[in-house]
Order: sequence, then C-alpha cells, then structure tokens
Amino acid sequence: MTDLTLSNQALATKPAPPNEATAFRLPTQWIGVAPFFIFALMFLILPTLYLVLGAFQRGDGSFTLDNILQLVTDPSISASYWVSIKISFWSAIIGAFAGLAIAIAIVRGGLPGWTRSATLTFSGVASNFAGLPLAFAFLATLGRVGIVTTLLRDVLNINIYAMGFNFLTTSGLIAVYLFFQIPLMVVIIVPAIDGLKKEWGEAAATLGATQSQYWRMVVIPVIWPSFLGTVILLFANAFGAIATAYAFAGPALNIVPIKLYSQINGDVLHNPQLGYAIAFGMIVITGLANVFYIWFRTRSERWLK
Repeated sequence: MTDLTLSNQALATKPAPPNEATAFRLPTQWIGVAPFFIFALMFLILPTLYLVLGAFQRGDGSFTLDNILQLVTDPSISASYWVSIKISFWSAIIGAFAGLAIAIAIVRGGLPGWTRSATLTFSGVASNFAGLPLAFAFLATLGRVGIVTTLLRDVLNINIYAMGFNFLTTSGLIAVYLFFQIPLMVVIIVPAIDGLKKEWGEAAATLGATQSQYWRMVVIPVIWPSFLGTVILLFANAFGAIATAYAFAGPALNIVPIKLYSQINGDVLHNPQLGYAIAFGMIVITGLANVFYIWFRTRSERWLK
C-alpha cells in the first residue's frame, strides 16, 4: 500500500518552477551571428538606403525624379546599360554552357578522380580572381607585347591584333569575363550534378530508355532550374564588375559601372545625385536577377534533396 505521507513530503520538497524573472537569460545563441548582421547592416543595408534616397534628391536635398528620368532620356547612360546587359548576357550564356560541360566531364565523364579535385580547386580560386590582377594577367598574356601575342607573331606569323582582336570592345571584355564566369559556373553546378541519383539511371535503363532519352527526360528537367538560376547569377556577377574593365580602358569604355564611377569621382562628369540614380538602376537589375536565382534554386532543391 502506498504511503501517502511520504508521497506528499516528496512533492513538498520538489523545487518549484522558476518564475519569469528568474528564468530570463540573455539570448547567447545569437552571439555567433551578431557580427554578420552588424556587417550586413553597416556595409549593405545602410549604404543601399543611402543610395536609394540620394537617387531621388537634388544637391540641396529636395525631392526630384529628374535623376531617375535621366537614366532613360540621356542617350549615353541608356546606351551604357544596354552595353553592360549585352556583355553580362553573353558572358553568362557562354560561361554557363562551358562550365556545365566541364562539370559533367569531371563528375560523370569517367575521368580520374584527381581531375575533379584539381578542377574544383582551380575553379574556386579563378572564380574570385578578378579586378586589377586579372587585367594585368591578360595584358601580360594577350596584350600587344604579351607572351602569347609575341609567340603567335614570331613563331606562327599570326598577328591577332591585325586580325581585329582588341580588349576595348564588347567581345574582348566578354573574353576576359569568361575567365571568372566559367569557374564560377563549375563551382555552383557541380553539386546539382552530384544530386542526380544513380537509381534514376537504373530505373530508366530497366524501363528500356536509351542514354539520350534518360538525359532528355530525366537529367535535363532536373538540372534545368539550377542551370537557369546559375545563368542569372553569372549575369548579375558580370553586370556589377568594374575593376577589370576600368583597368583595361578607364572611363573610355561605356558600361554602367564605369559610368557610375565617373559620376561619383570624376572631375568632368561629377554629379553624385545622378550617380546614385545609376546605382539605383543597377540595384534594381541585380536585385531582380537574385530574386529569380533564389526562385530557380528553390525549385531545383526539391528534386536534389
């Protein structure tokens, strides 16, 4: 028989739950990510808000829409947007297909294992190799007195500059941008190709599908959202690049980032408020690109989980 007296004594000695005052403690789990949010606030959110507000102001701080309208009415600015869009589009398309071919070769092409690690290591480095170092590397390699240009001229009697090659054209800048666009595509698309399950190929073969049918009906539909999302990301990556193009041509090249730089820091075209408007236009374009990238990536992750 249970001793009720002992049971009541045990309940009486059991500590009471702490009240709200004693249960409160600092949210220490947020300490680890606090530097990230502080960095994002200081160097991303606040500067963006400053640019957006400046785009709708005159020099005296009054409200105006003239800066935004000038993006369309000024032929030089509108032309710079189209040139930047063209360079970004073609560098993204060419880089995406070239990177996809490399990724398929190192993942499913039956190559030795060391080729994958070597390619991914190089791609991780090359995707961040841009700006002045990349410009110097190309000038030292394919400049008018570059090593490859000299070898082609002296050994094979081929003068690429006499044939029309020039870094200061849209095609020349696209060729330079491909140096970091292709490796970036490889780094991003390899996990999507790794997500293709072996069982899918076995099931397709069991059902009598040929290799081409398997790729057309299974592989391409699965990796298509990842591919499109990466193309958009490459577009945004090239659209905001400035250091490489500025190192080649300076303000002579009519692309949006250089046009923005000339309005903010230039001696002749100095108009900070117009520069803020140009930056606002770039934010809108790259923001839309990132929204579509997130949407396509979300669709692809449903298949690759």
